[in-house]
Amino acid sequence: MSVFIQQFLNGMVLGSIYGLVALGLTLVYGILHVPNFAHGAFYMVGAYVSFTLMNAMGVNYWVAMAGAAAVVAVLSVLSERLVFNPLRHAPPIHDKIAAIGILLFLEAGVQAIYGADFHRMPTPYNGAVSFGGIFMQEQRLLIIIGALSLMALLHLFLKRTMVGSTIIAMAQDREGAFLVGIDSNKVAMMTFAIAGALAAVAATLYAPINLVSPAMGHLVIMKAFVIIIVGGMGSIPGAIIGGMIIGFAEALGAFYISTDYKDIIAFALLVVILSIRPEGLFTKGTR
Repeated sequence: MSVFIQQFLNGMVLGSIYGLVALGLTLVYGILHVPNFAHGAFYMVGAYVSFTLMNAMGVNYWVAMAGAAAVVAVLSVLSERLVFNPLRHAPPIHDKIAAIGILLFLEAGVQAIYGADFHRMPTPYNGAVSFGGIFMQEQRLLIIIGALSLMALLHLFLKRTMVGSTIIAMAQDREGAFLVGIDSNKVAMMTFAIAGALAAVAATLYAPINLVSPAMGHLVIMKAFVIIIVGGMGSIPGAIIGGMIIGFAEALGAFYISTDYKDIIAFALLVVILSIRPEGLFTKGTR
C-alpha cells in the first residue's frame, strides 16, 4: 500500500506541472482559438530566467520565480501583440506556423547563449518529509502545494474579479463580449500574460528535480496538448483534471508496467478517451 501511495504522490507532482502548463494553453485557446505551440518555449525560457537569476545574480529562489514569471509574461504579451494579433484575420494555418516560428526562434536564441548542455537548477528545498512512513522530497511537495494553490487562485480570479469575468465572457462569446464593450485587445494581452506566467512558475517548480535544457519544453507541451484535448478544448476544469489523469497514469504505468512506456501512456489515453467522448471530458468554456 505504501508503494501505491508513493506512486500516487509522484502522479500528483506530474499532474500538477502538466496542469499548470495546460491551463495557460487552454486559456489562450478558449479566448483566441490559437493553439499556441510556442508555449513550450515560454516554459523553457522561464526555467532559464530562474536559473540565471539564481546562479549569476544569487537571488532567492522565490524572487527568481517571480522574476521569471514577469519576464515570460512580458514575452508572451509581446508575442501576442507582434505576431498573433496582426494575424487574427489571416487563414487559421498562419498563426500555427507563426507559433512554431516563435518556438524555433526562442530555442535557437537560448542555445546560442547557454549552449546545448544540460544545467541543474539549485533549490533551497533539498530535504525530505515523512508522512506515516512515506517519504517525499520537499521540492516535490512544494510542486503539489504551489501548483494547486495557483490553480485555486486562478479560479477565484476568473470567478470573483471583473477582469476574470471579461476573460470568461470572451471565451463564451467573443462577438457578444465585443458588443457589450469589452476590449478584446486588453483581454487577449491579459490572457497571454497569465499563460506565460503560469508556464514560468511551472518550469521553476519542476526544474530542480529535472534538468534545464533548450529542448525541455518539447515533451511537456506535447503532454499539455494531450491534456487540453482530453479535457475539452478551452475548458479550465478539463485542463486541471486532465493533467491529474495523465500524471497519475504515467506514474502508475511507469511503476507497474515499464518506464520505457511512460511517455506513450498519455497518447494511449488520448485515443481511448476520445473514442468514448470525442468532445473531451468537459465542454468548451472556462466554467
